[in-house]
Amino acid sequence: MIASLTGTVTHVTLERAVLDVGGVGYLVHATPGTLAGLRVGERAQLHTTLVVREDSMTVFGFAEADEREVFETAQSVSGVGPRIALAMLAVLTPDALRRAVASEDLAALRRIPGVGPKSAQRLVLELSGKLGAPTSAAAGGVVPDATPVAPGDPARDQVVEALVGLGWAAKVAQDTVDRVLADAGDDGPVDVAATLRAALRSLGGRRG
Repeated sequence: MIASLTGTVTHVTLERAVLDVGGVGYLVHATPGTLAGLRVGERAQLHTTLVVREDSMTVFGFAEADEREVFETAQSVSGVGPRIALAMLAVLTPDALRRAVASEDLAALRRIPGVGPKSAQRLVLELSGKLGAPTSAAAGGVVPDATPVAPGDPARDQVVEALVGLGWAAKVAQDTVDRVLADAGDDGPVDVAATLRAALRSLGGRRG
């Protein structure tokens, strides 16, 4: 298992990054929050896990070891694979997920793409006692700021692609991002990560 990677960032999008480690480029899938902290040309370390399937081997990376542990634990729930587990951490921080499970906050869990009423209840039932207690008292989960973009910027497509990668239909993702950018107005740049968070809040419990 690849537990961590340290190298130079050569490429970053809202869904994945490439890390050059000793001349080998590793494609790493991660949440927008983790990727927002990476800068092309700079060195970085990611806590990683390797998911092996019959036809693929995929590396997932995380800024904190705690995120990796939650990612792996979440997949112990029936019906939850890497895609939904990663979507959980795109919407909620580890502590926010712990609080949602502990308090049986189904509304918070239903914000995760691919999670409906029944699967939210299953998450509470099967994750109860497995995630541990929250490590801080702060509420919610904040994704680190990314590169600023203004409405109409080509980075809009990156946000749309990130939503599609998290499980939303393309049309739903496009309409939501356009609406969020329109609501933001023209009073200054909008952070990519903030736009993604706003889109996820707007989407709420709906699924594409």
